[in-house]
Amino acid sequence: MQKGSDLLVKALENEGVDRIFGVPGEENLDFLESLRNSKIELVLTRHEQAAAFMAATHGRLTGRPGVCLATLGPGALNFSTGAAYAHLGAWPMILITGQKAVMSAKQARFQIVDIVASMKPLTKMTRQIVSPASIPAMVRDAFRVAMEERPGPVHLELPEDIAGEEVEDIPVIPVHALERPIAAPAALDRAEAAILAAKRPLVMIGAAGSRPWLTEALSAFVARTRLPFFNTQMGKGAVTGGSNLYMGTAALSEGDYVHEAVARADLIIAIGHDTVEKPPFLMKSSGGPKIIHISFQSATVEQVYHPDIEVLGDIGASVDALAERLEGRLATDEGMTGLRQKILARLNDRSEEDRFPITPQRIVHDVRQAVPDDGIVCLDNGMYKIWFARNYRTHVANTLLLDNALATMGAGLPSAMMAAMLYPQRRVMAVCGDGGFMMNSQEMETAVRLGLNLVVVILNDSAYGMIRWKQAVDGFEDFGMRFGNPDFVKYAEAYGAKGSRVTAVEELVPMIEAAFSGGGVHVLDVPIDYSENTRVLVDELRNRTPDVGCA
Repeated sequence: MQKGSDLLVKALENEGVDRIFGVPGEENLDFLESLRNSKIELVLTRHEQAAAFMAATHGRLTGRPGVCLATLGPGALNFSTGAAYAHLGAWPMILITGQKAVMSAKQARFQIVDIVASMKPLTKMTRQIVSPASIPAMVRDAFRVAMEERPGPVHLELPEDIAGEEVEDIPVIPVHALERPIAAPAALDRAEAAILAAKRPLVMIGAAGSRPWLTEALSAFVARTRLPFFNTQMGKGAVTGGSNLYMGTAALSEGDYVHEAVARADLIIAIGHDTVEKPPFLMKSSGGPKIIHISFQSATVEQVYHPDIEVLGDIGASVDALAERLEGRLATDEGMTGLRQKILARLNDRSEEDRFPITPQRIVHDVRQAVPDDGIVCLDNGMYKIWFARNYRTHVANTLLLDNALATMGAGLPSAMMAAMLYPQRRVMAVCGDGGFMMNSQEMETAVRLGLNLVVVILNDSAYGMIRWKQAVDGFEDFGMRFGNPDFVKYAEAYGAKGSRVTAVEELVPMIEAAFSGGGVHVLDVPIDYSENTRVLVDELRNRTPDVGCA
């Protein structure tokens, strides 16, 4: 005989789960005991939100769902932001929460919240396990749903009496391969004809283009068609290598340098664009470019995105088929080539200026110098994200992780911890604003306890810098955004990590190198000055916006 919790752990092992992240509670004790006797590692975190961020990042980097664990009520509710993070980002994950016994109510309503109901808008599927016999089928279905396009989080609630109930041996359900439909030939015909007819075609790679298994197909598509391309923030890095066809990243919705290429194009080939990501504005009221939507699923019709042609099916198969049809048949747009040089030259402006506190352009430049091509930089959310999205050149897929969907603060450190666990041989860095870092800074203890090699760069301006910038853009007075910080060097040392403070611009690269070489967890406190850069971006938005507004 085995308990329901034993069966759940066996089903998770069957799915290839090797780690579970979380904070257990009283209602998880049977599950915890089953976990103790399994091959699955429990990664104890200091907050459930961080566990969810780590599980989502596991899904993002591997394509396989990460798994996180919390108790009922307050613990489960702390998963909410992480669930939304994975739901909007389209990253597969499994959330497991406990609950009081369903067959009795000895503690009445104490700590009971309807978590299944609260998770409905935040997940692809949420279900309570009501019988141990149903566990193998529910787990197999949960992983299938989490991984199918569009990927995302699935929630399972395990009541403590179901976890402890003894049950006859029930076999787990074998894992089967996921199959993705192939685009219809007629749709490929329409896309081929539109591309051949266009004079100035431009490729845009969006969030769904950064699935781990698509890198080879997308890189080959660009190489074979010789089409210029740009990417959204979350599509960054989907095409590997230093391509002379790369036009830049849409770090802003409009008015950015890359929008000069968008304004020039008469056809946008949008690969994997997901409008849950803050979109670059493509549509014009009249005379704008035609849009081809190539993705796993049909486009959601939005004011800023309503394609003319859709190619629906496996993205890799679709771009392979189009490359076969188009290779050698497309002329080079010399105007786009010249514009590329102009755009990239602007992005290098002031990247080596020696002001202190350090400017964002210099920070991006120096981080790029210190991080090898396969190193992974994980961003939290803040003003600096715009500059990394614009200026940080990626040469290997999924080496700049940022969130432009939920765009939550607090995810940078946990996501970098997950990357360091998955790729211990690669250099991994978290770049956080001081505001975002403090939202999950307690996970420094987790990182140290796990023996991770991780560099955490804290960009210190003692303010919520992104919202200060928005205040300036909208013409409001600077108000309500400043705060005090702890001594980050002493703070790091209190957790058993190492800490350093940059006091001159020329110290940054040597300190990053020393931090990576020294191993362990190392925090760098880096003063940053956004003031002049805020003015630069405000001027660009007010004075340089091309005619690419909403329809």
